[in-house]
Amino acid sequence: MKRRAWGVVVAVTVLATAVAIGIGVLRATDELVGGPSGDCTVTVGGHTVDISGEQAENAALIASIAVRRGLPARATSIALATAYQESKLQNIDYGDRDSLGLFQQRPSQGWGTREQILDPEYATNAFYDALVKVDGYQTMEITVAAQRVQRSAFPDAYADHEADGRALASALSGHSPATFSCDLAGGAPTADAELTGTGLTPRADAVRKELLRHFGRLTFGENPTGGRGVDVVAARGRAGTVRGWAIAHWTVANAARLEVRTVRFDTMVWTAGRDGWRRDDAAADRDHVRVDVFR
Repeated sequence: MKRRAWGVVVAVTVLATAVAIGIGVLRATDELVGGPSGDCTVTVGGHTVDISGEQAENAALIASIAVRRGLPARATSIALATAYQESKLQNIDYGDRDSLGLFQQRPSQGWGTREQILDPEYATNAFYDALVKVDGYQTMEITVAAQRVQRSAFPDAYADHEADGRALASALSGHSPATFSCDLAGGAPTADAELTGTGLTPRADAVRKELLRHFGRLTFGENPTGGRGVDVVAARGRAGTVRGWAIAHWTVANAARLEVRTVRFDTMVWTAGRDGWRRDDAAADRDHVRVDVFR
Protein backbone atom coordinates (compact mmCIF):
# COMPACT_ATOMS: atom_id res chain seq x y z
CA MET A 1 0.00 0.00 0.00
CA LYS A 2 2.78 2.39 0.85
CA ARG A 3 4.50 1.74 -2.47
CA ARG A 4 1.24 2.18 -4.37
CA ALA A 5 0.43 5.39 -2.48
CA TRP A 6 3.92 6.72 -3.14
CA GLY A 7 3.51 5.93 -6.82
CA VAL A 8 0.25 7.88 -6.89
CA VAL A 9 1.93 10.85 -5.22
CA VAL A 10 4.78 10.80 -7.74
CA ALA A 11 2.37 10.50 -10.66
CA VAL A 12 0.24 13.38 -9.40
CA THR A 13 3.33 15.50 -8.76
CA VAL A 14 4.72 14.86 -12.23
CA LEU A 15 1.35 15.59 -13.81
CA ALA A 16 0.95 18.80 -11.85
CA THR A 17 4.44 19.90 -12.80
CA ALA A 18 3.79 19.15 -16.46
CA VAL A 19 0.54 21.10 -16.38
CA ALA A 20 2.24 24.03 -14.67
CA ILE A 21 5.02 24.03 -17.22
CA GLY A 22 2.51 23.80 -20.03
CA ILE A 23 0.53 26.74 -18.67
CA GLY A 24 3.75 28.71 -18.25
CA VAL A 25 4.76 28.02 -21.82
CA LEU A 26 1.34 29.06 -23.09
CA ARG A 27 1.46 32.27 -21.09
CA ALA A 28 4.99 33.04 -22.23
CA THR A 29 4.05 32.34 -25.83
CA ASP A 30 1.01 34.58 -25.55
CA GLU A 31 3.08 37.43 -24.14
CA LEU A 32 5.85 37.22 -26.70
CA VAL A 33 5.54 39.34 -29.82
CA GLY A 34 7.14 36.61 -31.90
CA GLY A 35 10.44 34.93 -32.69
CA PRO A 36 13.28 35.71 -35.06
CA SER A 37 12.49 35.84 -38.75
CA GLY A 38 13.17 32.78 -40.89
CA ASP A 39 16.28 32.49 -43.03
CA CYS A 40 17.12 35.74 -44.80
CA THR A 41 19.01 36.56 -47.99
CA VAL A 42 20.65 39.64 -49.45
CA THR A 43 22.02 39.84 -52.97
CA VAL A 44 23.97 42.93 -54.00
CA GLY A 45 26.18 43.23 -57.05
CA GLY A 46 26.09 39.49 -57.66
CA HIS A 47 27.19 38.67 -54.10
CA THR A 48 24.68 36.70 -52.01
CA VAL A 49 24.68 36.39 -48.23
CA ASP A 50 22.43 33.89 -46.42
CA ILE A 51 21.85 34.46 -42.72
CA SER A 52 19.51 33.24 -39.99
CA GLY A 53 16.69 35.27 -38.51
CA GLU A 54 18.73 36.01 -35.39
CA GLN A 55 21.67 37.21 -37.48
CA ALA A 56 19.32 39.31 -39.61
CA GLU A 57 17.85 41.09 -36.60
CA ASN A 58 21.31 41.86 -35.24
CA ALA A 59 22.58 43.04 -38.62
CA ALA A 60 19.52 45.27 -39.03
CA LEU A 61 20.10 46.72 -35.56
CA ILE A 62 23.73 47.54 -36.38
CA ALA A 63 22.66 49.24 -39.61
CA SER A 64 19.74 51.16 -38.08
CA ILE A 65 21.93 52.62 -35.36
CA ALA A 66 24.34 53.91 -38.00
CA VAL A 67 21.42 55.46 -39.90
CA ARG A 68 20.06 57.07 -36.74
CA ARG A 69 23.49 58.47 -35.90
CA GLY A 70 23.96 59.82 -39.42
CA LEU A 71 27.02 57.65 -40.08
CA PRO A 72 28.04 56.68 -43.62
CA ALA A 73 27.40 53.23 -45.06
CA ARG A 74 31.15 52.65 -44.73
CA ALA A 75 30.78 52.65 -40.95
CA THR A 76 28.04 50.05 -41.24
CA SER A 77 30.22 47.88 -43.49
CA ILE A 78 33.05 48.00 -40.95
CA ALA A 79 30.73 47.21 -38.05
CA LEU A 80 29.04 44.30 -39.83
CA ALA A 81 32.32 42.77 -41.01
CA THR A 82 33.63 43.06 -37.45
CA ALA A 83 30.56 41.48 -35.85
CA TYR A 84 30.59 38.73 -38.49
CA GLN A 85 34.16 37.83 -37.58
CA GLU A 86 33.80 38.21 -33.82
CA SER A 87 30.45 36.49 -33.19
CA LYS A 88 28.88 35.45 -36.50
CA LEU A 89 26.36 38.24 -35.83
CA GLN A 90 25.14 36.50 -32.67
CA ASN A 91 24.87 38.02 -29.22
CA ILE A 92 26.91 35.33 -27.47
CA ASP A 93 27.61 35.39 -23.74
CA TYR A 94 31.07 33.84 -23.95
CA GLY A 95 34.38 34.29 -25.74
CA ASP A 96 38.14 34.49 -25.35
CA ARG A 97 38.89 35.46 -21.76
CA ASP A 98 36.09 37.90 -20.82
CA SER A 99 35.00 38.77 -24.36
CA LEU A 100 31.22 39.04 -24.85
CA GLY A 101 28.47 39.97 -27.25
CA LEU A 102 28.24 40.90 -30.91
CA PHE A 103 31.67 42.52 -31.02
CA GLN A 104 33.35 40.38 -28.35
CA GLN A 105 34.05 43.43 -26.22
CA ARG A 106 35.77 42.96 -22.86
CA PRO A 107 34.67 44.50 -19.56
CA SER A 108 38.29 44.40 -18.41
CA GLN A 109 39.27 46.61 -21.36
CA GLY A 110 36.79 49.35 -20.52
CA TRP A 111 34.00 48.48 -22.96
CA GLY A 112 31.37 48.41 -20.20
CA THR A 113 29.87 45.97 -17.75
CA ARG A 114 28.88 42.44 -18.72
CA GLU A 115 25.22 43.45 -18.73
CA GLN A 116 25.89 46.48 -20.92
CA ILE A 117 27.97 44.60 -23.47
CA LEU A 118 25.29 41.91 -23.77
CA ASP A 119 22.82 44.63 -24.76
CA PRO A 120 23.24 44.70 -28.59
CA GLU A 121 22.22 48.36 -28.80
CA TYR A 122 24.77 49.41 -26.19
CA ALA A 123 27.49 47.25 -27.74
CA THR A 124 26.87 48.66 -31.22
CA ASN A 125 26.93 52.25 -30.03
CA ALA A 126 30.14 51.54 -28.12
CA PHE A 127 31.71 50.19 -31.31
CA TYR A 128 30.66 53.24 -33.32
CA ASP A 129 31.86 55.57 -30.55
CA ALA A 130 35.32 54.05 -30.93
CA LEU A 131 35.20 53.90 -34.73
CA VAL A 132 34.41 57.59 -35.27
CA LYS A 133 37.53 58.44 -33.24
CA VAL A 134 39.70 56.63 -35.82
CA ASP A 135 41.00 59.37 -38.08
CA GLY A 136 40.33 58.58 -41.74
CA TYR A 137 38.32 55.41 -41.14
CA GLN A 138 36.05 56.20 -44.09
CA THR A 139 38.89 55.72 -46.57
CA MET A 140 40.70 52.88 -44.80
CA GLU A 141 40.43 49.24 -45.80
CA ILE A 142 37.66 47.69 -43.75
CA THR A 143 39.98 45.24 -42.01
CA VAL A 144 42.37 48.05 -41.03
CA ALA A 145 39.61 50.22 -39.57
CA ALA A 146 38.15 47.24 -37.71
CA GLN A 147 41.52 46.39 -36.22
CA ARG A 148 42.03 49.98 -35.03
CA VAL A 149 38.90 49.56 -32.94
CA GLN A 150 39.20 45.93 -31.88
CA ARG A 151 42.97 45.45 -31.52
CA SER A 152 42.54 41.77 -32.25
CA ALA A 153 45.22 39.10 -32.07
CA PHE A 154 44.13 38.20 -35.62
CA PRO A 155 44.12 41.57 -37.41
CA ASP A 156 43.66 40.20 -40.91
CA ALA A 157 40.64 38.03 -40.10
CA TYR A 158 38.15 40.84 -40.72
CA ALA A 159 39.04 40.78 -44.42
CA ASP A 160 37.35 37.38 -44.69
CA HIS A 161 33.98 39.05 -44.13
CA GLU A 162 34.38 42.28 -46.10
CA ALA A 163 32.20 41.18 -49.02
CA ASP A 164 29.41 39.98 -46.73
CA GLY A 165 29.64 43.14 -44.62
CA ARG A 166 29.46 45.38 -47.69
CA ALA A 167 26.44 43.56 -49.12
CA LEU A 168 24.52 43.64 -45.84
CA ALA A 169 25.44 47.27 -45.22
CA SER A 170 24.40 48.35 -48.70
CA ALA A 171 20.98 46.71 -48.33
CA LEU A 172 20.26 47.51 -44.68
CA SER A 173 21.47 51.12 -45.02
CA GLY A 174 19.01 51.56 -47.87
CA HIS A 175 21.46 51.99 -50.74
CA SER A 176 20.44 48.78 -52.55
CA PRO A 177 16.64 48.71 -52.92
CA ALA A 178 14.60 45.50 -52.65
CA THR A 179 17.66 43.32 -52.05
CA PHE A 180 16.97 42.03 -48.52
CA SER A 181 14.30 39.40 -47.91
CA CYS A 182 13.33 36.87 -45.24
CA ASP A 183 11.44 33.62 -45.70
CA LEU A 184 8.61 33.12 -43.23
CA ALA A 185 5.07 31.81 -43.17
CA GLY A 186 2.27 33.83 -44.70
CA GLY A 187 -1.47 33.83 -44.20
CA ALA A 188 -4.54 36.03 -44.03
CA PRO A 189 -5.03 38.79 -41.43
CA THR A 190 -6.81 37.69 -38.26
CA ALA A 191 -9.98 39.23 -36.86
CA ASP A 192 -9.83 42.90 -35.92
CA ALA A 193 -8.29 43.59 -32.51
CA GLU A 194 -9.28 46.32 -30.08
CA LEU A 195 -7.46 49.52 -31.03
CA THR A 196 -5.06 51.41 -28.79
CA GLY A 197 -5.15 55.15 -28.17
CA THR A 198 -3.08 55.66 -31.32
CA GLY A 199 -5.81 54.13 -33.48
CA LEU A 200 -3.66 51.06 -34.12
CA THR A 201 -3.93 47.45 -33.00
CA PRO A 202 -1.51 46.54 -30.19
CA ARG A 203 0.71 44.72 -32.68
CA ALA A 204 0.77 47.61 -35.17
CA ASP A 205 1.46 50.04 -32.35
CA ALA A 206 4.41 47.86 -31.30
CA VAL A 207 5.80 48.22 -34.83
CA ARG A 208 5.36 52.01 -34.65
CA LYS A 209 7.20 52.19 -31.33
CA GLU A 210 10.03 49.97 -32.58
CA LEU A 211 10.51 52.12 -35.68
CA LEU A 212 10.69 55.25 -33.54
CA ARG A 213 13.20 53.62 -31.20
CA HIS A 214 15.46 52.46 -34.00
CA PHE A 215 15.22 55.35 -36.45
CA GLY A 216 14.41 58.34 -34.27
CA ARG A 217 12.01 61.03 -35.35
CA LEU A 218 9.54 59.85 -38.00
CA THR A 219 6.43 61.26 -39.65
CA PHE A 220 3.44 58.92 -39.81
CA GLY A 221 0.65 59.03 -42.36
CA GLU A 222 -2.94 57.80 -42.26
CA ASN A 223 -3.90 54.22 -41.49
CA PRO A 224 -6.62 52.91 -43.83
CA THR A 225 -6.64 49.22 -42.83
CA GLY A 226 -8.58 49.08 -39.60
CA GLY A 227 -5.61 49.84 -37.39
CA ARG A 228 -3.33 47.08 -38.73
CA GLY A 229 -1.16 49.38 -40.85
CA VAL A 230 1.73 51.70 -40.02
CA ASP A 231 2.47 54.37 -42.62
CA VAL A 232 5.87 56.10 -42.47
CA VAL A 233 6.37 59.14 -44.66
CA ALA A 234 9.85 59.14 -46.20
CA ALA A 235 11.26 62.44 -47.44
CA ARG A 236 11.25 62.93 -51.19
CA GLY A 237 14.45 62.74 -53.18
CA ARG A 238 17.46 60.44 -53.05
CA ALA A 239 18.05 60.81 -49.29
CA GLY A 240 14.42 60.01 -48.53
CA THR A 241 14.46 56.94 -50.76
CA VAL A 242 17.62 55.62 -49.10
CA ARG A 243 16.16 56.15 -45.63
CA GLY A 244 12.89 54.58 -46.73
CA TRP A 245 14.65 51.43 -47.92
CA ALA A 246 16.62 51.25 -44.67
CA ILE A 247 13.31 51.29 -42.79
CA ALA A 248 11.69 48.79 -45.16
CA HIS A 249 14.57 46.31 -44.98
CA TRP A 250 14.81 46.65 -41.18
CA THR A 251 11.11 45.81 -40.96
CA VAL A 252 11.55 42.70 -43.11
CA ALA A 253 14.47 41.57 -40.92
CA ASN A 254 12.16 41.81 -37.89
CA ALA A 255 8.99 40.64 -39.63
CA ALA A 256 8.48 37.38 -37.72
CA ARG A 257 9.09 38.95 -34.32
CA LEU A 258 6.65 41.78 -35.08
CA GLU A 259 4.18 39.62 -37.03
CA VAL A 260 4.45 41.74 -40.16
CA ARG A 261 2.40 40.61 -43.15
CA THR A 262 3.46 43.08 -45.87
CA VAL A 263 5.98 45.88 -46.39
CA ARG A 264 5.46 48.34 -49.25
CA PHE A 265 7.77 51.07 -50.51
CA ASP A 266 8.81 52.71 -53.76
CA THR A 267 6.45 50.64 -55.97
CA MET A 268 7.72 47.37 -54.44
CA VAL A 269 6.11 44.99 -51.95
CA TRP A 270 7.39 42.20 -49.72
CA THR A 271 4.81 39.69 -48.46
CA ALA A 272 5.21 37.00 -45.80
CA GLY A 273 4.96 33.60 -47.44
CA ARG A 274 6.14 34.83 -50.85
CA ASP A 275 9.59 34.89 -52.38
CA GLY A 276 11.44 38.20 -52.22
CA TRP A 277 10.22 41.60 -53.35
CA ARG A 278 7.95 42.11 -56.35
CA ARG A 279 6.48 45.07 -58.16
CA ASP A 280 3.44 46.61 -56.46
CA ASP A 281 1.13 47.88 -59.18
CA ALA A 282 -1.35 49.09 -56.56
CA ALA A 283 1.19 51.40 -54.89
CA ALA A 284 -0.31 54.83 -54.22
CA ASP A 285 2.26 56.87 -52.30
CA ARG A 286 5.63 55.59 -53.41
CA ASP A 287 7.42 57.80 -50.86
CA HIS A 288 5.63 56.10 -47.94
CA VAL A 289 6.83 52.94 -46.19
CA ARG A 290 3.67 51.00 -45.49
CA VAL A 291 3.75 48.12 -42.97
CA ASP A 292 0.74 45.86 -42.38
CA VAL A 293 0.62 43.32 -39.56
CA PHE A 294 -1.40 40.13 -39.23
CA ARG A 295 -3.43 41.40 -36.27
